[in-house]
Amino acid sequence: MGELARAANESGTALDELAITPEQVARIAELVVKGDLNDKLARQVIEGVLAGEGTPDEVVDKRGLKVVSDEGALGTAVDEAIAGNPGIADKIRGGKVAAAGALVGAVMKATRGQADAARVKELILEKLGVSEG
Repeated sequence: MGELARAANESGTALDELAITPEQVARIAELVVKGDLNDKLARQVIEGVLAGEGTPDEVVDKRGLKVVSDEGALGTAVDEAIAGNPGIADKIRGGKVAAAGALVGAVMKATRGQADAARVKELILEKLGVSEG
């Protein structure tokens, strides 16, 4: 909703006059709930719909905006982040679980923000043999 309010504010348009239907907003929300989109990607879909690029599903397809949920692809990105940041990996193994945020950031960068950050963190901790406890 915040993205819609921002768009209305920027364009000087009333919220109910934006070029997006309640059904389209509901579809975007559904895609987020299903895990197909994260918040960042949902904002991009809203921008696309408002720009006249089509329905939410068409914008997702045209822009390639799906959360990377393929475990193989995520696992590879996590492995690369760990290999590229051995010091951070050692801190995590030593109990500084909060340091996982840096590796999550590296994976998000590698996937252009299209990974599920919570799942990425789980994979990082799993691969490093650390529990979140």
